[in-house]
Amino acid sequence: MTTPRAPHAHPAPQGIWKVIAAASAGTLIEWYDFYIFGSLSAIISTHFFPKEHPTAAFLSTLAVFATGFIVRPFGALVFGRLGDLVGRKYTFLVTLVLMGGATFLIGLLPGYEQIGLAAPVLLVVLRLVQGLALGGEYGGAATYVAEHAPDGRRGFYTSFIQTTATLGLFVSLGVILLTRQQLGKATFEAWGWRLPFLLSIFLVLISYYIRVRMEESPMFAKAKAAGRLSASPLRESFLTKDNRRLVLLALFGATAGQGVVWYTGQFYALFFLQGVGKVEFVTANVIVAVALVLGTPFFVFFGSLSDRIGRKPIILAGCLLAAVFYVPIYRGLVHFAHPLNATMLVALVLLQVLFVTMVYGPIAAFLVELFPTRIRYTSMSLPYHIGNGVFGGLVPFIASALVVKTGNIYMGLAYPITVAAVTFVVGATMIKERRDVKMADE
Repeated sequence: MTTPRAPHAHPAPQGIWKVIAAASAGTLIEWYDFYIFGSLSAIISTHFFPKEHPTAAFLSTLAVFATGFIVRPFGALVFGRLGDLVGRKYTFLVTLVLMGGATFLIGLLPGYEQIGLAAPVLLVVLRLVQGLALGGEYGGAATYVAEHAPDGRRGFYTSFIQTTATLGLFVSLGVILLTRQQLGKATFEAWGWRLPFLLSIFLVLISYYIRVRMEESPMFAKAKAAGRLSASPLRESFLTKDNRRLVLLALFGATAGQGVVWYTGQFYALFFLQGVGKVEFVTANVIVAVALVLGTPFFVFFGSLSDRIGRKPIILAGCLLAAVFYVPIYRGLVHFAHPLNATMLVALVLLQVLFVTMVYGPIAAFLVELFPTRIRYTSMSLPYHIGNGVFGGLVPFIASALVVKTGNIYMGLAYPITVAAVTFVVGATMIKERRDVKMADE
């Protein structure tokens, strides 16, 4: 007969990997669900909006894409509160089901020619459900892993959660490319684009099965047993002066810059290659996919490095490098697009992905260390999802709109450069390093 593990003890080495696998599998699938919409936005625009004005239709689709990001902070509030009141495990089971259901229904949704204006309206509704679900997912997964990880190794262990967003994008690109190659361009654009949405339901069911078998976070269980849970996580997180200050510093000194660097380096790069560089659809997606594969190990590298030198210097260095080098990088993308030099294009996208790994690899450890267990899920989720959902998620739309309005193909970079620069200044002057905080001793 085995002795049950105490609720406050850290799991054995194999135990932490089981925790990471359970959290990461679901988070990867949710990112996959969320990003197939962005990857297919050019095609989706032809089905859900009038075809007479293709540029307006594309910008409208990017706006719908952005709604899923804008609503993420509301999901962070709803599910962050639930996670701090009820538990981490239960909450990210709910978010997984919501995301999977909304994604599956997008694959079934009739287009503009079939049901008129109801098509874009229903598309927005499903996109909002996706955003709400993702708003609760990340904070739960990151908190769950961090509360299992030993002090001194949080950057390393939580960095595996950080790989899931990029891997989700990579998987979405892979499924899209495979489906398109099998069906052919005409069939894929006619109805085959729906298959990546529909196939996700099987991944969701597998992930749900894995997650439902896991135990609750040991730190949450310990706080609950001791009666130290917050009765009002929202009020304590945002109306308490000291904690509210930490939330604002986390947003403007870390996650806003991290968000724009993430979406510029991975999403806007793809849009730019296709829209401005006129690189063919499959070629552009392969270029980005290769860069993602090459860059993904650096999430773990920088997460582990942050355990030794701190979260702050790595995150802020990524913001500064992005702000300085975006313009020359994008000039290079134009230069090597015609004639096509795929190797150089991969290298330039990879450089952007490396900036992403610097700002994103340590961010989960940085956020969980700012806040106590009783309000951690709520407090960390809101600045993360405003930074990523609003500041970051609006990158493709704002950047594309600036290019259309000014006629300058590089003007779209003004937005992420400005946000990244502001984050660097705020973070450098106002944020203290907390990598040595002892969460296990709370």
